[in-house]
Amino acid sequence: MFPSIDRAKPGLQKLIAALRETYPYASVLAVEDDSRAWRVSRAGVNIAASGHGGGAGFVVRVFDGTGCAEYSFNEFSQERIPDICALLAQRLARQNQALEGVAPLPTPIPADKPAVLKKETTWKVHPRELGDEAVVNKINAIREKAMAVDQRILDAQAAVTYRVYRKLFLSEHRDLDQTVMWTNAMVAVMASRGQEIKMSYHPFSLLGGAELLDQMDSGVEQAAQDALDLLDSRPIPPGEYDCVCDPATTGMIVHEAFGHGVEMDMFVKDRAQARQFIGEYVASPLVTMHDGSAVAESATAFFDDEGTLTGDTVIIDRGVLKTGMCDALSAARLGVEPTGNGRRESYERKAYTRMTNTYFQGGDSTPEEMIASIAHGFLLETPSSGMEDPKNWGIQCMVTTAKEIRDGKLTGNIYSPIVLTGYVPDLLKSVSMMSRSPVLSGSGFCGKGYKEWVKVSDGGPYMKARIRLG
Repeated sequence: MFPSIDRAKPGLQKLIAALRETYPYASVLAVEDDSRAWRVSRAGVNIAASGHGGGAGFVVRVFDGTGCAEYSFNEFSQERIPDICALLAQRLARQNQALEGVAPLPTPIPADKPAVLKKETTWKVHPRELGDEAVVNKINAIREKAMAVDQRILDAQAAVTYRVYRKLFLSEHRDLDQTVMWTNAMVAVMASRGQEIKMSYHPFSLLGGAELLDQMDSGVEQAAQDALDLLDSRPIPPGEYDCVCDPATTGMIVHEAFGHGVEMDMFVKDRAQARQFIGEYVASPLVTMHDGSAVAESATAFFDDEGTLTGDTVIIDRGVLKTGMCDALSAARLGVEPTGNGRRESYERKAYTRMTNTYFQGGDSTPEEMIASIAHGFLLETPSSGMEDPKNWGIQCMVTTAKEIRDGKLTGNIYSPIVLTGYVPDLLKSVSMMSRSPVLSGSGFCGKGYKEWVKVSDGGPYMKARIRLG
């Protein structure tokens, strides 16, 4: 796919060779993508042809031993090579001049170990090949299926989005090429009783294509029933409770509690408390946390945007904080190996340390055993949002539903909405049971400081913990 990258490659290799005459390190990332989104609701049909990727373009990066400079552009020809070299030289000169009298952060030359790779993910049905009419007809049938469940349903929305991209990374010793497709979908159902209105939201995600539509169809009736059940919900009495988290809620806790907090560019800036706890117990021995693009969910990649090959990073090993995740520059400044987490929102944006697929490992319990072990508590389901404070290690998350448990059984009482708060080590040290099989969901994006949006997934098993709710 995307043959324009193949046509540009010989010229990009000449650009690298020209830059290497001056700089000890030079690289270029070429990106091309295709995306589309379809949505149906009472308001009608909407089809969007852009907005989910970063577009087509290039970013070139050089290091001179003192600093680094980047330049992004969306048109390239070999005739532009001298101009690009001159522009990078000007940027480094201005940067060095601006730092006169200021001790700059060390900027070591990145390692450039030889590597050649060409891989792509697989899909069964390309959404664009399926066609607008077929996709709209399918999601409209899903919407109508939700509307038919009960007369109290006011509206239902169904939407599907996909992105397929190709990235080529070149340096003197690296030639890396990957093509990845992911697809997201959602069903949102609004129900009413008198003046009261409640809404349920069910996301779906897949490292693949339009075959995700079958998952939507199988989950739509449950989405409608959840909206109806919420009509009987009540506010929860604030307090600390024994809770069982469903895999999605576990994933939100993973993402907010230990995701951003162990992004190691925050270690460089001394903005994350986690740096002080490397090698110490920060969680129950039942907790093992992973981050890695090697996992088959929607944030999968075979190399990051700095040309680091991806894999599996164990962040917490049986309760002990082992390491964080990092981009190449932060890794060099901290004296550690990069973990393949250098990611850009687009070719026009800076590379930051970012999560990929982040999750807790499974244990040996069952959800039924967890529920049976609780005298009074809640089953937490369907997270909606969250935020954290890496400096002070606090989290605040929103969960749609808390189902009451008494004497080891669900009572049928539902509470909503729920605010989940706490100090991260206290929450994770209270974990007392984990189910066997983690489940990941990649239906959303993650921002860094309310910007720099990248695709992520998170998850885990069912998890029992002591949690403050309100």
